[in-house]
Amino acid sequence: MRTRLLPLLIVLMAAVLLALGVPLAVSVAGAQQQDVVVDRIDDTARFAALAQFVTAPTGGSAAVGTTNDERRQTLARELTNYHDVYGIRAGVFYGNDTPMAHAPRDWYLPASGEVRDAFDEALLSRRSHDPRQVWPWQRNRMVVASPVIRDGDVVAVVVTDSPTGPMRSRVLHGWLLIAAGEVAAMLLAIGAALRLTGWVLKPVRVLDATTHDVATGRLKSRVAVDSGPPELRRLARSFNEMADNVEDVLEQQRAFVADASHQLRNPLAALLLRIELLGYELPEGNEEIASVQSEGKRLAQVLDDLLDLALAEHTEADLRITDLGALTAERVAAWAPTAAAKGVRLVGDCPPTTAWADPVTLSSALDAVIDNAVKFTPEGERVDVTVASVGETTTVVVADRGPGLTDEELTRVGDRFWRSGRHQNIKGSGLGLSISRALLAAGGGSLSYAHHEPTGLRATVSVPRSRPTE
Repeated sequence: MRTRLLPLLIVLMAAVLLALGVPLAVSVAGAQQQDVVVDRIDDTARFAALAQFVTAPTGGSAAVGTTNDERRQTLARELTNYHDVYGIRAGVFYGNDTPMAHAPRDWYLPASGEVRDAFDEALLSRRSHDPRQVWPWQRNRMVVASPVIRDGDVVAVVVTDSPTGPMRSRVLHGWLLIAAGEVAAMLLAIGAALRLTGWVLKPVRVLDATTHDVATGRLKSRVAVDSGPPELRRLARSFNEMADNVEDVLEQQRAFVADASHQLRNPLAALLLRIELLGYELPEGNEEIASVQSEGKRLAQVLDDLLDLALAEHTEADLRITDLGALTAERVAAWAPTAAAKGVRLVGDCPPTTAWADPVTLSSALDAVIDNAVKFTPEGERVDVTVASVGETTTVVVADRGPGLTDEELTRVGDRFWRSGRHQNIKGSGLGLSISRALLAAGGGSLSYAHHEPTGLRATVSVPRSRPTE
């Protein structure tokens, strides 16, 4: 969720910063150009004041080289100094385009272009309009023209043609400062967004992890309600209340199963005893009484298994470092006589290897798995028990040569009271593997099943090599 929420916040903050930064950048460029235009207007006004009293040369000629007019010389000198200092072309031109004075000496009015347009506008007794905005990537020049008015008539026009390099540099410098400010603000906004999303989503992540813990059987997991927005704190409190209720209900179910199993054992034992006494009064070999006794003993076994299952689901594992090779070899040796009596070879490959497990729990699980394998393996076949370490897990694989299970049956093996329809006549309650799975899960282990080629079932008991986290 954070990877989706954070880009959205960043895009929104970037849009806000751009909406503020772009107008500011335009304003900076406009202000810089306005300063230059005002400065040029002042310059042209000063030159127009100097040129106002310069008389035209006699004979109708406006030659630049007139030496008898001191005012003209002063104007020419000022224009030359202005050009030398600032690099700006400037000149005062009569209406017929002839120069009164100009600098540099080789600069004249062009026949067309921006300078000509400004000159023509100033001849109409108007200062030329503000030039178009010049951006840092443009190399345009800035032209400002002002009329020289004497006795109410326009006698000449002052024209300045300025390079825009320094102005563009100042604009670019201002833009760089704005960009640096935008970047700093963006970094600050990203940091704030990270903190905000972390603050908002931390309870969600904790809630997700706790939900997973509860779903996988760790019912005592709860969510802290002291952080995050008020809505999420309320959600955390509601989740904790729900988890408490679920745990209470499951605890009541376990207690009921355990109590019922325990309370039914005594009446069932008395009933079996009376059936046995009744059997003494009937003819020997009575099939009905034998069937009733067999069903009674099966019911007693189911009650014992139910009690074991209720205890297994409520028991916490006593984890310790255990030599799985030695423990498995011990269980193989214990079951070897039973397998031999049925004509089944029980073969163990149990190299020394350690893992974190509850020895009692693991022994019970191995007993259930080996018993199941021996029970369904035909006479003359073998059952292989192999201990191996794979990454962070140690496994005990029990592979038999029995009839195996179908793909559909594999998905149900280990469910409570479930037995394959083909194995209903074989002794068992259908709870042994469920008890083993519950015992292993309490210690971070697992029990899985798969096909064994060419025929049979492969049961894998897995326990962690490192201590499981709480």
